[in-house]
Amino acid sequence: MGLQLAHLYAAPEVNPVNRKARAIPFFNPVNVYGRVFFFSWFGFMIAFWAWYTFPPLLTHTIKYDLNLSPAEVANSNIVSLLATLLVRVTAGPLCDQFGPRKVFGGLLLVGAIPLGLAPLVQNITGLYVSRFFIGILGGSFVPCQVWSTGFFDKNVVGTANALTGGFGNAGGGITYFIMPAVYDAFVASGRSPGQSWRLTFIIPLVMVLATGTALLLLCPDTPTGKWADRHRQAEENLHAHGIDDVIVDIPGAITDRLPSTPPDNEEKIDLKEERKTSIAFDHEAQLSKTEMIQTAQGEIVQKPTLREALLVARSPQTIFHILTYSCSFGSELAINAILASYYSKNFPHLGQTASANWAAMFGFLNFITRPLGGIVSDILYNYFGRSLWLKKIWIVVCGAVTGVLLMVIGFLDPKSEGVMFGLVALMAIFLEAGNGANFSLVPHVHPFANGILSGLTGAGGIWEGWCLRWCLGLWMGGGGMRGGFGLLGL
Repeated sequence: MGLQLAHLYAAPEVNPVNRKARAIPFFNPVNVYGRVFFFSWFGFMIAFWAWYTFPPLLTHTIKYDLNLSPAEVANSNIVSLLATLLVRVTAGPLCDQFGPRKVFGGLLLVGAIPLGLAPLVQNITGLYVSRFFIGILGGSFVPCQVWSTGFFDKNVVGTANALTGGFGNAGGGITYFIMPAVYDAFVASGRSPGQSWRLTFIIPLVMVLATGTALLLLCPDTPTGKWADRHRQAEENLHAHGIDDVIVDIPGAITDRLPSTPPDNEEKIDLKEERKTSIAFDHEAQLSKTEMIQTAQGEIVQKPTLREALLVARSPQTIFHILTYSCSFGSELAINAILASYYSKNFPHLGQTASANWAAMFGFLNFITRPLGGIVSDILYNYFGRSLWLKKIWIVVCGAVTGVLLMVIGFLDPKSEGVMFGLVALMAIFLEAGNGANFSLVPHVHPFANGILSGLTGAGGIWEGWCLRWCLGLWMGGGGMRGGFGLLGL
């Protein structure tokens, strides 16, 4: 199915078994698939913005208001990732157990509590505690991706996940624009710096509460209805198409593989006549019997058991994703946390607001770069024999090019703003595309345990980000950011 302009707003064609969409109605929030797509990226964007409320004002305003040392500022950046790491690991199994919509909404509403209490911070201890618990919001990435995977079929799931993740990650850029601007507005109105930075938290708090509530009230768990009914609905959809001898279950072991493509001589089931007589078959794709059975047996998420979770966790495919996502998203987190400080230190005439704005561009590129990673991945998959090896190769290419560019930045240490901004932007293209490429492949690996795999992969990025922040904190205390970029490249 080629890309058509109508796919951006029309009701999409769906998989007849799991009812997943085979196109993304980007501009149609009335359609259930468009609505879930919107809340997936918007909810994560708001969460990411709220997760990063402190850094834009931390280097100058909050640092001086709370009398913080540079080491305490760096440590608070590290602390902010600890809760996110724990939440991402646990959110995956919770998504498989209760459904990603409930986990997503729950994380937003629970994360709103420490966000609302952040203005009460008066010292370094309070800052550590506040940033730790606000880190809960960073865990919302996992249900965002699992929910998106649950609504979009394999031909577009890479693009869907990359768009929702990319638009969401752009919240890290939005906060660098909004928080300093709101702070400046409060200062201009006559409030003190200490009052002003605390009042800025009102805006992300309201957005998180509103988004979490709307997500829970306006969206379904799955394309077939309630999360608990997903197995029964898959069997009923098979029976409706004359396939009565299949029990919906997972493969016998995680290494079992059903064929990725149907036999060449297998006839597609023609749904045209059925569509004429039944609304149930409207907008359905034509799939073979093998493809329908594959979907039912291999893509319906199971309630996790400890044994199955351990098998998934130690599989080579899972380890591959943890490592590659650690390199891409872990580096992005580390750079996000210190880029404004670096610009401010090396180009002091920019000041707090301008440094933050330029640093925001690194996050804003996620609007384009992360989706690019997923789109390229889907193109390779759909137009070159549905080969997953091409998706794997694309992930590795993104990582290798990113590493080279990071080392170039580290060794050159540009003193020209234009050269530095240009090199950082070029590096960001491949770094952030690697994020999208990773979660384009994830839905194909252990699809019956997608939450577990997504949680472990997402946590891998946080773990690496935590380690890199710690290392960069030490490095900046000595050799500055020049050595830091070289370290990231290595």
